[in-house]
Amino acid sequence: MPLSVRLSAFYFAHFAHGGIFIAYFPLYLAWRGLGAVEIAWVLALPQLARIVAPAAWGWLADRTGAQRAIVVFGCAAAVAGFAVLPFASGLAAIAWLVAATSLLSAGALPLVEAMTLASLAGQPGRYGPIRLWGSIGFIATVLAGGVWLDLQPVRSLPVALALLAAVTLGVAFSLPQARAHATEEPRSPLRWTRPMLAVLGAGFCMAAAHGTMYAFLTLHLQGAGYSGTTIGVLWTLGVLAEIVVFLYLPALFRRYALSAILAASFLCAALRFIALGWFAEMLGVVVLAQLLHAASFGAFHAASVAAVHRVFPEGAQARGQALFSGVTYGAGGASGALAAGWAWAALGPGWAFSLSALVAAAGLLLAHALKRAGL
Repeated sequence: MPLSVRLSAFYFAHFAHGGIFIAYFPLYLAWRGLGAVEIAWVLALPQLARIVAPAAWGWLADRTGAQRAIVVFGCAAAVAGFAVLPFASGLAAIAWLVAATSLLSAGALPLVEAMTLASLAGQPGRYGPIRLWGSIGFIATVLAGGVWLDLQPVRSLPVALALLAAVTLGVAFSLPQARAHATEEPRSPLRWTRPMLAVLGAGFCMAAAHGTMYAFLTLHLQGAGYSGTTIGVLWTLGVLAEIVVFLYLPALFRRYALSAILAASFLCAALRFIALGWFAEMLGVVVLAQLLHAASFGAFHAASVAAVHRVFPEGAQARGQALFSGVTYGAGGASGALAAGWAWAALGPGWAFSLSALVAAAGLLLAHALKRAGL
């Protein structure tokens, strides 16, 4: 089976699992009796794990060449964690279980990202057609989950998460083995450059800006009177727009600089969060805001992953993607989720989303720094 097909299958399975988690896990936590701040803390735990865990897994992968083994181990940890979740009683038990599962599974995706970029023969535009299968998997489960929530209680969510993690585990066994590095040849420490720091800072800002959306969008829309099916469709619209971006990614990369794509993504993100925060009762506005996901996630993620591949040296590609994952979806995601929980409880939904828009606007400065660096 061609490597591109195996990588596409992994993205499909991984983000099918992620779709259920992102869109509906907050509802499950609310059903378990957690309040807004407690939900934010639990949702921040996977992000906190990504601050250090991906870098550690990436260092181990660069050192040993055991990329596939680490990916398989991470997927197996996710299966076990979600299978046990229904038996965790109380906030502390849930939090410890989510934290442990996140630490053990955090290395899988960044290592597959490194495998994918390494297989593209210096043509980062080819990343989109492979990565779009993750978006398709996300859509499939978000749509199915929305319909399911209209028919069934949310308590069975951990079973669905464990089953999808098991599918991801099965696909992980098909990924290629990497060539092991000689352990007696120590790796040179990274020489940090301004473009490296700017790329990581941009990722931090965008992930933090999405904190309110990922933590509370489903609850926000439910409070505005939307049904589970409608909420699923609204999540899906954003990912459909993301797929369009991935399909046209080669042409987008040929026409625009990476820094220009990143700047446009930050601007669209700021507009999106203002619209979601203050006009959620207007379906037309929410539809348009969700379509901006094409830029705030799709274009931004593809451009930033390509930028990481460009600014990090060849011998540190796994570490580069792991560091990006840690700083972006780790520190940035955790900061965004925690700030969202505080703002939601203290100021309400509108101001929580406005805070997200402000953080996205700040990211424009880092995109400008990358433009000055010639990226």
